[in-house]
Amino acid sequence: MPRLFRLSTLLVGAVLTVSACATPPAPPPPPPPGGPGAALRDWRTIITSADRDRYSRRDAAWSLALQQARRLRGSGDLAGLGELIDPDARRPSVIPPAGDYRCRTVKLGSQGGEDGLGYVIYGWFACRIEQTPNGLKFSKLTGSQRPSGLLFPEDDRHMVLLGSMALASEPPANSYGQRPDRDLVAVLERVGERRWRLVIPWPQNESNLDLIELVPA
Repeated sequence: MPRLFRLSTLLVGAVLTVSACATPPAPPPPPPPGGPGAALRDWRTIITSADRDRYSRRDAAWSLALQQARRLRGSGDLAGLGELIDPDARRPSVIPPAGDYRCRTVKLGSQGGEDGLGYVIYGWFACRIEQTPNGLKFSKLTGSQRPSGLLFPEDDRHMVLLGSMALASEPPANSYGQRPDRDLVAVLERVGERRWRLVIPWPQNESNLDLIELVPA
């Protein structure tokens, strides 16, 4: 066999062997939960400096609010809330299904110090999580304080909400970053089989930590 032919055969064999051993390319990551091919913005490029500060100090809000709730008089059954008021109760698989929800607000701590109520547990209202071209959107539909905003995936145990607050008979809030006195940042966490909470650290008024409990309607 001519030497040139033998070299060509060896080179072809080597290339085939390397190709067979090469690691196949990784599949593309799944699209975010905003519909097929949706490209969600990073909440870090949208959040205001005031809300960035609130978000970074949410552990301090939990600590102060719970201390006040357990020390001061309040309205409602605090002990009956269970894992809802446990800062470490969050579970994996946080993304909630779109649909209608029953929701109630729990206010913990008092911005008025020792003179205020340590906690207030409100009744149930109507909320909704809907799919939009920009991702999942949360809205509280009834009540005198009605927050709404977009939910941004962060990790398997929490999403970040950037939203605004509508009061009394105002139309639904949809103006994050335009009215600092109505802006809010929240963290969505799953705390049960079909139970979620929105954690709002350092709200604009009344309490030091607000919780909105969510269960499918």
